[in-house]
Amino acid sequence: MRSKLFVPASRPELFAKAMASDADALSFDLEDAVDESMKDQARMELARFLRALEPGHGKIIIVRVNGLATPHFEADVEAITGPGLDIVNLPKPESPDDVKACAAALASAERRHKGVIAAAILVNIETPVALRRAAELATASPRVIGLQAGWGDLIEPLDIDRYNPAAIQALQLQIRIAAGEANAWAYDGAWANIQDKDGYVREAEAARRLGYLGKSCIHPSQVALANGVFRPTDAEIAHSLKVVEAAADAKARGVGAFTVNGRMVDAPFIRRAEQVLALARRLKLIAPDERGIE
Repeated sequence: MRSKLFVPASRPELFAKAMASDADALSFDLEDAVDESMKDQARMELARFLRALEPGHGKIIIVRVNGLATPHFEADVEAITGPGLDIVNLPKPESPDDVKACAAALASAERRHKGVIAAAILVNIETPVALRRAAELATASPRVIGLQAGWGDLIEPLDIDRYNPAAIQALQLQIRIAAGEANAWAYDGAWANIQDKDGYVREAEAARRLGYLGKSCIHPSQVALANGVFRPTDAEIAHSLKVVEAAADAKARGVGAFTVNGRMVDAPFIRRAEQVLALARRLKLIAPDERGIE
């Protein structure tokens, strides 16, 4: 999920365009992008759209619901639960109980919609409390698939410069380590300055170096930027092929650690190389029968 394009649920005229985009995932927003007066209408339009989705459409479907403390949360979950939903994005949680409450609401709705595959939860880190308790949030439920940075809500009230790379990278690392405790992924937040494509790429590249899965897109023009960053480079693919090939030879000789291109390699590096090649295969960057890929 290199790219995740935000789509206001109150703009149904954009739904088909978003589905036709190159974004790996679509994040339909029932929360901040929808005016209070439009909440019910947006929920109805999105539910209708999700019910009509054909299998095999190729997108990961995410819905950012309204927060647990709002009068809209339960209605949101009930409306969107169904075969078209993959991930629920939970905004502004501050305790493991919040995540558990979301998971319980999903389980209840899924029981009423029989035969529905359980939806995962993407937890937003949007407050200082959530940042401090990020690992607890990540481990609160087996449904948690990842943590997502919510830069606007997290840092704007603290007067932290949104475009200070050092500050952002320190926060990115903290969120990534917390996600790692749950074996979940970390996802980078939005870049509001749509015209500053270089800035978007710099921040995305920093996130990728920290092990992030991808970056949010608030405009279609950012999708190609995210897709270009969150993919294995040719050098990474070439090195990973050598690692996997050397690992097979080392295993045959009963050797646990070895070197490739002057770098020491053991089990964690082998797993990483296999992950790189698996992603390269999914993105069709190398042939399925390329040596080293199962």
